[in-house]
Amino acid sequence: MQQADNKNRFFLKTILILLVVLVVSSIVVLLIYKTNIKAVSKESKEVKFEVKENQTYSTLGSELEKQGLIKSEFFYKIYIKLNNPTTLQKGIYNLNQNMDLKQIINELEKGSNFNENLINITFKEGLNIRKVAKVISENTNNSYEDIMNLMVDKNYINSLINEYWFLTNDILNSDIYYPLEGYLFPETYQIGKDYGAKDIIKVLLNQTDKILSEYKNDIQNSKYSVHQILTLSSVVELEAGNADDRAGVAGVFYNRLNSGWTLGSDVTTYYGSKIDDFKISLTYKELNDCSNKYNTRCSSLAGLPVGPICNPGLESIIASIKPSSHNYYYFVADCSGKTYMNTNSSGHSSTINMLKSQNNWCA
Repeated sequence: MQQADNKNRFFLKTILILLVVLVVSSIVVLLIYKTNIKAVSKESKEVKFEVKENQTYSTLGSELEKQGLIKSEFFYKIYIKLNNPTTLQKGIYNLNQNMDLKQIINELEKGSNFNENLINITFKEGLNIRKVAKVISENTNNSYEDIMNLMVDKNYINSLINEYWFLTNDILNSDIYYPLEGYLFPETYQIGKDYGAKDIIKVLLNQTDKILSEYKNDIQNSKYSVHQILTLSSVVELEAGNADDRAGVAGVFYNRLNSGWTLGSDVTTYYGSKIDDFKISLTYKELNDCSNKYNTRCSSLAGLPVGPICNPGLESIIASIKPSSHNYYYFVADCSGKTYMNTNSSGHSSTINMLKSQNNWCA
């Protein structure tokens, strides 16, 4: 009897071990699969990909891998088997190495999107006007100097104010460097090769109009103007280490605003000093320059800077319209971008000391 019980226990134990091995193996395989269907790169790199006559989805794998659009032909074929995409037309497709496998297949299912007269230009979240002008000049026939001259052309700016509801006289403040800063929505756009600078700016402003119109009621019901909300959004964009922390960071800034504090944001001082590299240390003079209306490190400059310091993305705009409600007045991020919040300066200092002791302080 005892021997039979031992055999049963051994059998059950064996089955349990096999089940654990099976579950763990399945999880590992799933993780490997998900990793291999992600985008090859986070950076934007356009690739013109040709689908030839009589090709099928299953025969495209090797060429997609060769051109750096997918990580693995093997996992591509598994994805095709699982998802069974339908229509595939011959033609040239504008694909990108920052597309995951689902996005690539979606583009192929739509049919050829290639237009030799159009190019794709990506403006990342957080770029300021100077960097936007650099992207435009590097991808079109417009010179950097011409674009920057346009950004301070008062007649041009006034014509845009008359055209777009969200552009107000607030942007005409003489302390503002570039009136359109914060209003050029970051996105990937299809731009005509022969577009002039004004044509390109119009494309960006039209997208800003589309985005902000969705939140127009929220903005109008706020005690802050659209200019102030975009100003705060731009600070949140550069200060929040992770996307998930943006609403919390916005909440800290709202608490400071409601209490009449300075924002105390280094990124505003960098912008005010026209320094684009955050690795460069700010001087005492720069940190305490109260004549600069962007510098929220100045102890007497309470409230928001005079205008946006970059062009914020959608998540930062939403966070500034709908911030988290809490009692925090301080935040700091570690080397991975994780945000730590505190209600007072002593707790803030303790967090910084903790991060330094862990070699996790990268400010």
